[in-house]
Amino acid sequence: MTKHTLFICTSCSASIAHDDVTDDTVTEGVLLFNQLQVSQQNEFENNQLTIQKVGCLWTCDRPCSVTFACPGKYTYHFVDLSHSQSVSELQQFSELYINSADGYVKPPKMPGELRSHLLVRVPPLPES
Repeated sequence: MTKHTLFICTSCSASIAHDDVTDDTVTEGVLLFNQLQVSQQNEFENNQLTIQKVGCLWTCDRPCSVTFACPGKYTYHFVDLSHSQSVSELQQFSELYINSADGYVKPPKMPGELRSHLLVRVPPLPES
């Protein structure tokens, strides 16, 4: 089974300077991570998606940011997400992403406002 991962930046914040963020700081990314964890437990128990915190995704000026990645599939990086309003759209996108053979999700199929928050889509690495 292919493992899909949703990386969530926990260090970027619209209201806290990056240098002031510690492991205990509750940023927008931490709030989003917590909400997705609860939602996944309640609705997606057998989901093929791992939700993982990362310290920084290097889009500090565009918080809150997340990246969908999976071997052999396109990688998607979304920025400027609302930690309180993006959970449902990210869940919907994850289903489309998981069910796509190569990870490509056509822009018109992206739920809600996610299309306008897509910063980059990276093609899969060629198999060697």
